[in-house]
Amino acid sequence: MSKKDKLDGPSKEQVKLNSEKIKERDRRIKSVKLTLLIITLFLIIIYFILRVVYEAGDFTVSLDPNFARKSGLIMYEHMSEKEDKRILKATKVEFMDNISYKWLPEDIDGDQEGSHNGDNYLAYTFYLENKGSDVVNYWYEIDIDDVIKNVDKAIRVRVYLNGEATTYARPNETTGDAEEGTEKFYSATEVLVESRKRFKPGDIDKFTIVVYLEGDDPDCLDPLIGGEIKMHMDIVEEHIKQDGTVEETNEQEENNQGDNTEQQDNTMEEQENTEGQEESTQEEQENEGE
Repeated sequence: MSKKDKLDGPSKEQVKLNSEKIKERDRRIKSVKLTLLIITLFLIIIYFILRVVYEAGDFTVSLDPNFARKSGLIMYEHMSEKEDKRILKATKVEFMDNISYKWLPEDIDGDQEGSHNGDNYLAYTFYLENKGSDVVNYWYEIDIDDVIKNVDKAIRVRVYLNGEATTYARPNETTGDAEEGTEKFYSATEVLVESRKRFKPGDIDKFTIVVYLEGDDPDCLDPLIGGEIKMHMDIVEEHIKQDGTVEETNEQEENNQGDNTEQQDNTMEEQENTEGQEESTQEEQENEGE
């Protein structure tokens, strides 16, 4: 470059090159800002989702609103008030040490309502009532939302329905059989899936859910210390299987059986009428012959 060029300043090519570098830098800055903004928004959304989920407590119960509206079912905690709610929340248990089922109160399904947790167990009682005009069937299912440190290996979920208790647990890891005195979990993420049939108008079902850590379980070992579990219970009209298919109660089958029975009754009645008419005709013919 000559002395004259230096005095005249940068060339057009240099100015163009610098301009492109500035534009490229600005594009990179904008791209980084946009990426950071997207990540920040994503983290905020995750935070609020987790906050909503975990502030709900260790156990919640929900009644499908469309099913409730169609069937007339209501759900409440206290028999004296019957304040209808679509979602019920049990009080969270801050700490749960392992215990034996023998330590649970004998009257745990007694007069208590709502949350009545004790030492190292969760207990929650609520009611489901048919305020509609039709006989309905419904499903109730308990799903596992989150597990920390495999604490579900030794967890027990005892369900009292109108005084009848059933205890659910994961199967023995070695044999695959149900643990003593329990029913096996329905699946890896579902504690139970059960149907309630012929729920008549005016009927009231009382549920008490008890959750505790069984100390006599072979899998109740030190690695489970500090673990947590979160579950929820749904009351719905139909059960959606994991493969996406719908499993309904036998209401339609019962209705079909009822229709078939009615048709059979009508057929028998018609046959009896026909036989009566034939007998009358024979009597008339005999009278005419005489």
